[in-house]
Amino acid sequence: MLVIPAIDLRDGKCVRLKQGDYAQETIYSDFPWKMALDWANKGAQYLHLVDLDGAKTGRIENSTAIKGILDKVKVPCELGGGIRNEKTVSEALSWGIDRVIIGTKAIHDPQWLYNMAIAFPGKIALGIDAKDGKIAVAGWLEVSQITVEQFLDKVNDWPLAAIIYTDISKDGMLSGPNVETTARLASKANSLVIASGGVSTSADIKNLKVAGVKACIVGKALYDGKMTLADALEAARG
Repeated sequence: MLVIPAIDLRDGKCVRLKQGDYAQETIYSDFPWKMALDWANKGAQYLHLVDLDGAKTGRIENSTAIKGILDKVKVPCELGGGIRNEKTVSEALSWGIDRVIIGTKAIHDPQWLYNMAIAFPGKIALGIDAKDGKIAVAGWLEVSQITVEQFLDKVNDWPLAAIIYTDISKDGMLSGPNVETTARLASKANSLVIASGGVSTSADIKNLKVAGVKACIVGKALYDGKMTLADALEAARG
């Protein structure tokens, strides 16, 4: 099982938000590349980067911080937040990003997501953020009437790199992931399903692994010291 540390970027800093609330922010580092290098040196094999400013504005806002991370670390990185046109997809990939995550734009325009998946096979990850089973968009500022299962049915045969499923009610709360829903998606999806939101203990990782989930993103628990990356990696191996 793959454990992916998260690096959320806002105003050029590494931060975390509580339940996606921009008013509930904790700054963990003024130098995101140092955080990225630390995770890589401790054994991370993949990193999850999110441009929180971009998620709101619809364009990449933290390019300097992103490029700084890519310059320092050798492990592959995925990037989400503000990626809503083909030029931005191509640009991010040209920097050395391994795959880009598309969320809001994908929900609003599935045909465009399909076009990108065909144009960049294996390089597009679909970000599905949900609350009460409904998909949330625009940096979690809006909740749609589309269910996660409905959207998965639409995109399941497309050449996507991964599906990143985040339960907003769990994210940043250290309350455990939504194992049941994530496992159900993983059993139905043709792409890799990555659990995100609420992963806070070694037991959470073990539970996801037993349920058949192949990867998870860990954020707040690592930054707050509730779980070490070494413990997380051990749980994933076990």
